Amino acid sequence: MSLKQWCLAVPFVSCALAVSTCFAQVPATGEKVTPPVGERVGEKVDSAVESLKKGVSNAGEAIRDQYEKARAGVHNMSVAARVYGRLHWDKALTNSKVEIDVQKGGVAVLTGSVADAVARAKAVELTQDTVGVTKVVDQLVVLTTSTGAVPAARVKPAKP
Repeated sequence: MSLKQWCLAVPFVSCALAVSTCFAQVPATGEKVTPPVGERVGEKVDSAVESLKKGVSNAGEAIRDQYEKARAGVHNMSVAARVYGRLHWDKALTNSKVEIDVQKGGVAVLTGSVADAVARAKAVELTQDTVGVTKVVDQLVVLTTSTGAVPAARVKPAKP
């Protein structure tokens, strides 16, 4: 065999030896044989892929949860802004200091003070008639000249 032929044959022989060790048979004596390197690498790759799939799935769920929370927050803010706009521009409530807090499910809580019972009723009515409000919790205080304030603690559901 010439040197040129020998140089070409060596890589093929090395490759054949490597392949034969990968496909080695389990000995008849029952000894435990470690799996071939290719199998072990394949198992590690499969395990890594499964781990990545679980991580991506968990991340997707977390993103969906955060999106829903943000969406609900924006919805509640827009309902509060609508209520605020209606109360702010109503002439019967000019001297009133009403704060609006819209909670989960469209529950609007009104706190603060109004000049009289008519202004209080107007604030509750305008809030009830606002799109997105399902219930109004009236915690407004009516200012009077003799006692200073009369607290309110009544709950009115919005009109369907």
